[in-house]
Amino acid sequence: MEDKEFSLSCPIPISDYPKVLLAHGGGGKLMQSLIDKMFRPSFSNSLLAQNHDSTVIDIKASKIAFTTDSYVVKPIFFPGGDIGTLAINGTVNDLCMSGAEPRYISIGMIIEEGFPMEDLWRVVQSLNTSAKEAGIEIVTGDTKVVDKGKGDGIFINSSGIGIIENNLNISPGNIKPGDVIIVNGDLGRHGIAIMAEREGLAFESKIKSDCAPLNGIVKKLIDSGIDIHCMRDLTRGGLSSALNELAESSKTEILIDDNSIHVHEDVQGACEILGFDPLYVANEGKFIVFVDPENANKCLKLMKSHLLGAESAIIGKVTDGTKPIVKLKSRIGTVRILDMLSGEQLPRIC
Repeated sequence: MEDKEFSLSCPIPISDYPKVLLAHGGGGKLMQSLIDKMFRPSFSNSLLAQNHDSTVIDIKASKIAFTTDSYVVKPIFFPGGDIGTLAINGTVNDLCMSGAEPRYISIGMIIEEGFPMEDLWRVVQSLNTSAKEAGIEIVTGDTKVVDKGKGDGIFINSSGIGIIENNLNISPGNIKPGDVIIVNGDLGRHGIAIMAEREGLAFESKIKSDCAPLNGIVKKLIDSGIDIHCMRDLTRGGLSSALNELAESSKTEILIDDNSIHVHEDVQGACEILGFDPLYVANEGKFIVFVDPENANKCLKLMKSHLLGAESAIIGKVTDGTKPIVKLKSRIGTVRILDMLSGEQLPRIC
């Protein structure tokens, strides 16, 4: 794919259309102009160039992974990323957790009438840059414009396809007693970054989202030959919710050690002020891995050798309990149950 020169200048003449109009989603000349001048040049590749209702992809592998997600984050721009960054990385990471190599992605945009064209251009450039960084191609998409007051700026839906070229069985059903649990770094940065930006909270240091594509570090683990039992990215609901979901799916008991879990001091301080538990706060660049004890140190070493795993740590294990439950061993040695939240601590963080 030929690289396109990045430009901060929006290709849609601002003097003519400084804001998105309903007609930009109406299927006529304005919509075609938006596609031809903004979307198509930004995401240019041979598959997108088919210019058909659906893209035909020749897949020769025996297994694929397919995922979809929608992004309604508020605000759409935040320290460490924006809604475009989230849409690409979130989909890439979901594919990675199945052991797939992300290949193709679709982008559907629902834009509110009156949305600034310059902001749309910024989102498009984030989508383009993030896709290139993750090595995934945007091959199809859709655009709709809704009445002013009905869309809150912009929402994005993304669906992704990945190729599975390994023989691993990476799934919750493959978790078993004795498995060691490893996380690739500190927790809670994304959720707190969004909350601070949304509420205009000022802390001593600017907390940035950890939003990042995990396919590089995951590929390193898969290529090493380690028998990975399960992986899960720690998005909405954070570490605690992910562990509860996996305990329920695998019908196992999980014990984690609070002393091994890393939360940066600024995030911990923000959580204390806001009354949040960082174990339930969302991340967008963190995941957990379940492996046999004999593979744990090798897995940890490989993760630490990658930029996105420098702060990796073993945080717990799967025990021989008789019912699906997650327990936390506190810093003073007591053990308590980590339940699922009844709702969201932080709505609209992705």
